[in-house]
Amino acid sequence: MAELPTIKFLAQPTSDAWVEQALSNFNTVLLDHSHCERKAAGVALNLMFRYPSSQDLVRKLTAIAREELEHFEQVNQWLDKLGIPLAPLSAAPYASGLKAEIRSGEPERMLDSLLVSALIEARSHERLGLLAAHLGDREIARFYRGLMASEARHYGIYWVLATTYFDPDMVNTRLEYLGEIESNLLSTLHHEPRIHS
Repeated sequence: MAELPTIKFLAQPTSDAWVEQALSNFNTVLLDHSHCERKAAGVALNLMFRYPSSQDLVRKLTAIAREELEHFEQVNQWLDKLGIPLAPLSAAPYASGLKAEIRSGEPERMLDSLLVSALIEARSHERLGLLAAHLGDREIARFYRGLMASEARHYGIYWVLATTYFDPDMVNTRLEYLGEIESNLLSTLHHEPRIHS
């Protein structure tokens, strides 16, 4: 079904089953997208608070947090337009499964946090692109195409930050490990449609 973009960070591409589920439950996926943008802004802010002396990190994540909040507002405008009220949603096991892999001691915690964020952003880039390619509504498909570039830039920034503060070989080894975990978490389609299900 899907012309799947190749993203080197991702061990496996998204399945056609996810695309079918997302298209059949788009209102729920759009609501979840709102939650994802808000959470992504929070992740960037939390890293800035945890590592305030890391100047490059603070500067780059300030820009990401700002952009994620702009996207949050834009998605909420679509919710309003489509008459979908803001509401809580239960979380799929994806993010918690990745966060469980973040080691507690420093500096490993910093490395893992950056790489988990990079993987989530990479998967978001891929899946927003799939929605853009398959949604029948041209206007919202164009909106999703516009978000793809931001998601690609975000996962690139997290990876560059990891290689700024850590040896590139260490980064790549850990990224390969976490990438396998990330794909395994998505290998079975979650019964509730989500951006990361």
